[in-house]
Amino acid sequence: MVIVDAQVLPRRRMPVKAAGLGVAVLLGLVATAAGAQVPVIGAPVLAVVGGVLLSPLVRPRAVALEPGLGVAKGVLLQLSVVLLGAQLSLGQVLSAGAESLPVMVGTLGVCLLLAWLVGRRLGVSRDLRTLIGVGTGICGASAIAATTPAIRAKSDDVAYAISTIFLFNVAAVLVFPPLGHALGLSQQAFGLFAGTAVNDTSSVVAAAGAYGQEAAQYAVVVKLARTLMIIPVVLFLTALTRRREGRPAEAKPRAALSLVPWFLVAFLAVAAAHTAGLIPAAAQSGLHQVAMVLIAVALAAVGLSTDVAALRRAGGRPLLLGLVLWVAVTVTSLGLQYLTTR
Repeated sequence: MVIVDAQVLPRRRMPVKAAGLGVAVLLGLVATAAGAQVPVIGAPVLAVVGGVLLSPLVRPRAVALEPGLGVAKGVLLQLSVVLLGAQLSLGQVLSAGAESLPVMVGTLGVCLLLAWLVGRRLGVSRDLRTLIGVGTGICGASAIAATTPAIRAKSDDVAYAISTIFLFNVAAVLVFPPLGHALGLSQQAFGLFAGTAVNDTSSVVAAAGAYGQEAAQYAVVVKLARTLMIIPVVLFLTALTRRREGRPAEAKPRAALSLVPWFLVAFLAVAAAHTAGLIPAAAQSGLHQVAMVLIAVALAAVGLSTDVAALRRAGGRPLLLGLVLWVAVTVTSLGLQYLTTR
């Protein structure tokens, strides 16, 4: 009897895993279609918000659906980060020029430092302030997606962080173009500003596109270069998380290599392949679309796994942290650009 049960058990697990994964895929595809109609909001935000709204219906079946949702939040999320490298050329970072690099590094440094200091002061949990910090300082939902497995963040924190980032993305799209005109920024200057101070790529394109075609082109290059900041940040957070869990890095090559998440290695490999011209332009567009769909599916799973009651208990302090970081990144980007171009 025991042998029969052991043979039957794997067969029962597959439909359960497929059920949770299927729900996430369905919601992710719906969010992708809706996001194409409303690009300023984008599929990632629609996916996570839709998941959160449906989570009260899912939670009674959480035990049955969680295995499949776990696949979406884990493997599919990591695979989406890998595919994002198909649009990155390592040469684009250099071509962005010495002007953009200090602004990118400076805004990221200020953002992460304030996320730690202000987040602690406000009583925001460690993981949540980290997610809001990397999302604001690097590239919104994509950075949050890359950071989530590195720090083993909870679904509730991921959902709150993405919702916070989305709010200030919308604010940037509405506020930044008039601000740029008021400050008399050139097309390239505004492109640098948008590329370093707006989070998600769709919002960067929307804000810079409203300013002008030249601004949009330069902003996209800066934004892609800024995405590379994911790598050192996630490596540092991975090492920190392992040490916190009682697994400090040893002074051995094998131990050092174990700190490197597989998906970041693959991300670099794909970016290097793009740099070498091994990924055709048509394939780049297709891989990017697949990556966006996978991110939507993963974030739909995050939303479906969210405990809405826990979000209510978190209160408005994480939102206040997001506001502080958004203003700080805006001011730092403009200030550093002014200092480095005088």
